[in-house]
Amino acid sequence: MSGVTLESLAADLFAARATRTPIGPIRLADPSLDIDGAYAIQKANIDRLLAGGAWRVGRKIGLTSLAVQKQLGVDQPDFGVLLDGMVRTADRPLDLAELIAPRIEGEIVFRIGRDITEPGLPTEALAGHVEAVAAGFEIVDSAIAGWDISIIDTIADNASCGVFVIGPWQPYATGRDLKSPAMTLTRDGEVVSTGSGAASLGDPLQALAWLAETAIRMGDPLRASELVLGGALGPMIPLTAGDYDLAIDGFPPLRVRAA
Repeated sequence: MSGVTLESLAADLFAARATRTPIGPIRLADPSLDIDGAYAIQKANIDRLLAGGAWRVGRKIGLTSLAVQKQLGVDQPDFGVLLDGMVRTADRPLDLAELIAPRIEGEIVFRIGRDITEPGLPTEALAGHVEAVAAGFEIVDSAIAGWDISIIDTIADNASCGVFVIGPWQPYATGRDLKSPAMTLTRDGEVVSTGSGAASLGDPLQALAWLAETAIRMGDPLRASELVLGGALGPMIPLTAGDYDLAIDGFPPLRVRAA
């Protein structure tokens, strides 16, 4: 399309987020856009936010479900950048008015204890870089109207990052099984999503390994103290007003209210 550039697409997405007014799919605005270009758009908008005073607190891994990958016709996850303004706490209601079309999912969250700069680490070695784990809610949100997204759209839109809530941290011991724990998400007492750790690329540690490798390849390795949202353990559901309870075996329960 004449006149469409990475810069103009980034500006369109930035404005959509700022005004909470969704736009049409990025992939249709520029059919030639590839994954590298989508990440360039993501980076342009993250850099703009950082220049405005935000700071990075971590990354999120998306598209870890094989079913979702198949739905979008891709064979890989993606990632987005977590900023301080996305952090929410369980003691205050989530404000639906600040989001566009939010959906909620339950995840296992990592806190990195040591920089991960060596490529090709097996998961056993990678686990030694993890300081702590927690249960968490990710509220994904899309600036693309109607969630009409492909991998290109979601990457450009910072992997559909919205906000997130993290429960109490637990020290991580190498060898802890993160793929077997069952996950149940309820809304006002009704079960709305179930799954297990294995839903995230077979094991959340495997998802972390993918992110660590990708971050190194892109010249921006995971650093100590970064948080990593490890991928949904069950289907995401629309976030509407109500009380949400997350139960993951081996983790303290976590509740948030949306209003």
